[in-house]
Amino acid sequence: MARVYLSPPHATGRELELIAETLASNWLAPLGPQVDAFEREIAATAGVGHAVALSSGTAAIHLALVVLGIEAGDEVICSSLTFAASANAIVYTGATPVFVDCDASWTVDPALLERAIVERRASGARVKAFIAVDLYGECCDYDAVRAICAKHEVVLIQDAAESLGATYRGAPAGSQGRLAAFSFNGNKIITTSGGGMLVSDDGAVIEHARKLSTQAREPAPHYEHEELGFNYRMSNVLAALGRAQLELLPERVAKRRALRERYREHLAALPGISFMPESADVVGNAWLTCIVVDPAVAGTDRETIRLALETEDIESRPLWKPMHLQPLYAHAECHGGQVAEGLFRTGICLPSSSSLDPADQDLVIQTVRAFAHRPT
Repeated sequence: MARVYLSPPHATGRELELIAETLASNWLAPLGPQVDAFEREIAATAGVGHAVALSSGTAAIHLALVVLGIEAGDEVICSSLTFAASANAIVYTGATPVFVDCDASWTVDPALLERAIVERRASGARVKAFIAVDLYGECCDYDAVRAICAKHEVVLIQDAAESLGATYRGAPAGSQGRLAAFSFNGNKIITTSGGGMLVSDDGAVIEHARKLSTQAREPAPHYEHEELGFNYRMSNVLAALGRAQLELLPERVAKRRALRERYREHLAALPGISFMPESADVVGNAWLTCIVVDPAVAGTDRETIRLALETEDIESRPLWKPMHLQPLYAHAECHGGQVAEGLFRTGICLPSSSSLDPADQDLVIQTVRAFAHRPT
């Protein structure tokens, strides 16, 4: 049997057509009509007015911070339970990251967020922004988060790298912050092989990001530069790939949600096995299905299950290792942390691609069940 991957790309069948169209037009680099169209389509999907296509989701977060004026001496608060890119982009600007724990939702704890802002400000710190992370396709409690950010005049940046196609109170993910970043990495719900998008209703900040993403060239016949720029733009060829993928986004979300429900049907009754919760305000995209294994009840642990899956040539992985536990950020301040630490110790991501074969999902389910107590 072929290896079962965690979240491999899922081609739609239209990719070759749009890439051939791009090649025939000779719009290969650096930009072109496919990029323009992809930006319009992602902006519409996110329910915002403007978008700029970039080389990665990391580039999108970095540019969001840059166009907001974040610099050395500033502090940016970030969810601790996330991929390193969320925090690394803060360091790129010279600012200092401050981490905040999650709550039972697995996303940021609003009470801890407010406490972190108040305590850091009381110490004289220049807290300028908060990066809210939509984890595994589930949106944060944005009503609470936005109220806190507005109260304390902290800019809200939405790391929506994992939540394209999700909704919060009926509004598309990506429309909740001043700016939002998407990722189209190879394991995301749609992919451009590598790429990202920065979106906002603020056209001025997006245009500034667009300028910075192409080495901040000034409008002159020669190369003139007044600002530090970056080589962050997406190619026209990759945008064609993304457009083909985006056409089937609703179907991809529906398939991943159905996969998660099937996992839940067969695993949720096992003692000591629980799933990432979904708020009544959120319809997540189920980018990855994640379970938590309580060793005291399940009769097994996360690592035993992960290694058993690997024996069957099935890829799985632990939940994100919290940033405050990473050696790179051992010196960083963290408010709370115990919830994220517990999830990291006990949580595991299961194969979740919209292309996952039912027989392969059956094998995942059988392997997990074989190492967990059955209900009595």
